[in-house]
Amino acid sequence: DDGSEDSTPDTARRLGVDYIIRNHRNMGLARRFQRGLEACLHLGADIIVNTDGDNQYQGQDISKLVHALLSKKADVVVGCRDIEKHPEFSWLKKKLQKMGSSTVQILSGLRIPDATSGFRAISKNAAIRFAFMSRFSYTIEMLIQARSADLRVDWIPVRTNPQLRDSRLFRSAPHFI
Repeated sequence: DDGSEDSTPDTARRLGVDYIIRNHRNMGLARRFQRGLEACLHLGADIIVNTDGDNQYQGQDISKLVHALLSKKADVVVGCRDIEKHPEFSWLKKKLQKMGSSTVQILSGLRIPDATSGFRAISKNAAIRFAFMSRFSYTIEMLIQARSADLRVDWIPVRTNPQLRDSRLFRSAPHFI
């Protein structure tokens, strides 16, 4: 909980969540993600699965992410949306997503079609190597760091849910860029 002003922590507890990291003010997605990784490692996690808080990704696909780690094919697995067929992405967002993922490929040497996806599975071996510098987002930085650390990175196609609300991470595509 990164300083939310709604009832998210109470709802999570009601639904059975027994460990919540809470900031009383917004620290930014990347810093929150880093603290989440550290908490998972402290609790003894061997595999960490991350999903965005906007219910964008279908939870049933978690098993696909985890399977890719368990089969020892990768240390980090990115769940990639079908950008071209995504019904809620404008043509501009589709173009920017493709350009961004292509740029990340040039910078990292990794071919990940949805580099900004927040749906990922990470092995313990990978998680202990990450230290994010950005306050804004960790997704691209993680890929570049993974490549630098000689970690194996793979991707799998995942399904999405209909959009429930606009992103709260950024106001617009130019703001994200």
